Formats: sequence, C-alpha cells, structure tokens
Amino acid sequence: MGRKYIFVTGGVVSSVGKGIVTAALGRLLKSRGLSVVLQKLDPYLNVDPGTMSPYQHGEVFVTADGAETDLDLGHYERFLDQDLTGLSSITAGQIYQTVIAKERRGDYLGRTIQAIPHVTNEI
Repeated sequence: MGRKYIFVTGGVVSSVGKGIVTAALGRLLKSRGLSVVLQKLDPYLNVDPGTMSPYQHGEVFVTADGAETDLDLGHYERFLDQDLTGLSSITAGQIYQTVIAKERRGDYLGRTIQAIPHVTNEI
C-alpha cells in the first residue's frame, strides 16, 4: 500500500482538541498495524514556542533532543509510545528563518526572495 496522508486542521481556533484527536487517530491506525508518523505544523512566526507566553500558547513540550515544541508532541509521544524529535514540529518562523539564512549566505545568488517560490519550496 502506498503512503497516505491525513490532515487534521482547525483554522484559527486553538485548544479545541486537535492534538488529542490526532494522537488518538494515530494510535488507532498504529493498532491496525500501520506505520504512523505525526508532524505538527504551526503557522506562527515564532521559531519555537519556547519564548511564547504559556497563557497565549499553552505549555511547552521538550523532546528528548532538547527541542522546545508544542504540547501536542507530548500527546503524540504518549499515544504512539515513541520518542519524537524537534523535526516533528515545524513553525512558519523556522521556515522563514531558513530562507533568510540561505539568502544571507548567498544561496539565491542575489535573486529577489519571495514567498513563491522560495518559501513554498522550503516547505
């Protein structure tokens, strides 16, 4: 069977249980013998939630490799019984930071950096 993707989205609403639903769905699929990889994508421009107010964003989950990530990664780890790394959590801020670092190194050879294609290619 080929690779399949399931996206759990919720617009701009936070704390409605998308992380728990995702973790539970992952657990159900894993119990059926499927290989499950969960990836958290956050649209905020912060590089990670480590410096964000817990009153606005919620608690931070620190992965075994020391990455400060969204609390949902803790749910993913517990439900799937597997360790995740910082690579399991991506923010728009990380993507922009990578694009800007490439620009500063000269990787784009002086071209004008734009959301399309540079940011979308990085994603």
